[in-house]
Amino acid sequence: MTAPVSRRSGGRAARKAIREAPLTDDVRPIRPGMEGGRYKPLSQEQVEQIHEAALKALETIGLADAPDSGVAYLTGAGAAQGDDGRIRFPRSVVEDALAKACKKITLHGRDPKNDLELWGSRVHYGTAGAAVHMVDVNGREYRDSTVQDLHDAARICDQLDNIHFVQRPMVCRDIADNREMDLNTIYACCSGTTKHIGTSFTEPDYVPPALEMLHMIAGGEEAWRARPFVSNSNCFVVPPMKFATEACQVMENCIEGGMPVLLLSAGMAGATTPSTIAGAIVQATAECLAGLVYVNAVKPGHPAIFGTWPFGLDLRSGAMTGGSGEQALLSAGCAQMHKHYGLPGGAVGGITDAKLPDMQAGWEAMCSNVMAGLAGLNMVYESAGMHASLLGFCHESLILGDDLIGHAMRCVRGIEVNDVTLALDQIAEVCMGGPGHYLGTDQTLLRMQSDYVYPSLGNRMSPKEWSENDKPDLIENTIARKERILSERSAARFDPLLDAEIRRKFNIHLPA
Repeated sequence: MTAPVSRRSGGRAARKAIREAPLTDDVRPIRPGMEGGRYKPLSQEQVEQIHEAALKALETIGLADAPDSGVAYLTGAGAAQGDDGRIRFPRSVVEDALAKACKKITLHGRDPKNDLELWGSRVHYGTAGAAVHMVDVNGREYRDSTVQDLHDAARICDQLDNIHFVQRPMVCRDIADNREMDLNTIYACCSGTTKHIGTSFTEPDYVPPALEMLHMIAGGEEAWRARPFVSNSNCFVVPPMKFATEACQVMENCIEGGMPVLLLSAGMAGATTPSTIAGAIVQATAECLAGLVYVNAVKPGHPAIFGTWPFGLDLRSGAMTGGSGEQALLSAGCAQMHKHYGLPGGAVGGITDAKLPDMQAGWEAMCSNVMAGLAGLNMVYESAGMHASLLGFCHESLILGDDLIGHAMRCVRGIEVNDVTLALDQIAEVCMGGPGHYLGTDQTLLRMQSDYVYPSLGNRMSPKEWSENDKPDLIENTIARKERILSERSAARFDPLLDAEIRRKFNIHLPA
């Protein structure tokens, strides 16, 4: 006698096989650049109030410490330098810069499939942060980050669908020379991923050799300028309301070299910006508007991301609170200001103050990642892997963040309401002479991949299944996935001849 076949197990196996099959782009439930913007913590009146306050701050307070070249560019654009040395910006100068500014930016990847389109409320998640430590999950301790750690992070990001760009998440503490550190940062990231990369430069003089390396990787200067796959993360201001002299000179060199720029204002609420959420957004907006004038005075229409990055502060201790509800509100409010100006913008999300990938890390990272996405933030920086208020980076949390961001992106996608999704035909078919449930119906099977996001590592087993499968541990499984990724050669590695040529010209610290 033939043993009966379990419909339940067969159905589960079939569904599992469907879930594990690669999805085509037209079926994927989430993808880079989905439209957010449904969440608006500020009313339109409040947005206008912040805008007017920022303009008044620029006109009456202005910014100090511009380099001589910056003074020339800014006064040439109509700003005025007072007897106190501060540069002040009439409303008309700001409005002229807004009219000239690039409203649609494509951040290129080395592989065109990784290009990011920044306009409207299109949302993208990625790394950033310049941490100085690595989180050792096994030893539950922190150590200095290295160039190998950075390269490995880029390799991991290259394999994660929900990490859309790779801005340098950590500093190469094992390279003492700043010039070599900047050049090796580019090499480590570019040889690890074909996604768009963000980096910074310590000195203006380090930009030309970096551009030489990038021209080599791109296949020539013309090819680089056509598709610049690295952008400059530029802290052009030192809040409150001061230009960072050397960073401004770096920015000028990057603009000349055809590199997109992130105008990054990273004040700390209660320390280097006002303690109120509204006041912190006002100052960050004013500083980035000044940066926008600067960029468009150097080269009208040059791609510049409006990077309002105010951080929260625990006023009891003075510690940064990247994982707080206040941080989530700061970034969501900044996203509204970007939309008010019609500018591509970025802010932070996903930072956690937790020291390890634990429950605290999960709730903190999800809170700001979801709110930033719902607010329509174009670039959500620091969205995965960042611990200890940006002091530590964790490869395992980066991988876990891919799952977390997947669910955040499903929230961003929202709810589609149409004749198909209202499902009246299905309800009638199931309820009147049908099986009385929707399990296994054609409509359910057709939409189980296009409507639902399934975690790669998150465990949805029943307690019985979990026990029968030796009680799999989330962190252990994450470590195993990390090791699988890093056991294979980087798909982004350079052609051996090109790699040898780069190594002849530059002191590359990564082993060949």
